Amino acid sequence: MKKIVADADEAIKDIPDAATLMLGGFGLSGIPENCIAALTRSGVRQLTCISNNAGVDDFGLGLLLKTRQVKKMISSYVGENAEFERQLLQGELEVDLVPQGTLATRIQMAGMGIPAFFTRAGYGTEIAAGKEVREFDGKPYLMELALHADFAIIKAWKGDPFGNLVFRKTTRNFSTSMAKAGNVTIAEVEHLVQPGELDPDQIHVPGIYVHRIFQGTGYEKRIERRTVRLTREK
Repeated sequence: MKKIVADADEAIKDIPDAATLMLGGFGLSGIPENCIAALTRSGVRQLTCISNNAGVDDFGLGLLLKTRQVKKMISSYVGENAEFERQLLQGELEVDLVPQGTLATRIQMAGMGIPAFFTRAGYGTEIAAGKEVREFDGKPYLMELALHADFAIIKAWKGDPFGNLVFRKTTRNFSTSMAKAGNVTIAEVEHLVQPGELDPDQIHVPGIYVHRIFQGTGYEKRIERRTVRLTREK
């Protein structure tokens, strides 16, 4: 099976309107920059996006929010994005806010073929509305369903033609679990290497989970920074 595609535009060309996407990244670390830009160019709409956060106004998933291509966000953190806030308050965007550990586990469960699990997180809050509650050892737990996606879109440091992936440090974040939870997994990599160049003991995602792979270009690798006061000159 040939997995290498030319670029991001080819990799995402069959993503239809109303698709559910998982997009790797934590903040702006390890996000699939090339594929997000290609989705913006494609004009695909009514997307449900599962991601730890919603990017910032001019980068990451913030680009898709700006062009009104996202119908629903399933995330655990949604700060630092004024357009996200505006759309939410105006009723233009559906949002499912999920505790971060619950979000990670729901994705992991999908990859493992487990339909649901029980957790204490969120009990007694708005998150519990409409969810089944069971008691274990005298304590109430919420039932959370596994999260699946039509497409999982992730970014890795290195990959080979078989789809084996290696991440650098924290950039793996949610991506290793998302790769196993999508019907189709698309991986963009900084370096596409020859078969045999990757140490088998260092592979984070086996190629069996990856359907399309390409070498990305022009990565900005932005880092989120919050300034609370001006730095005084010495």
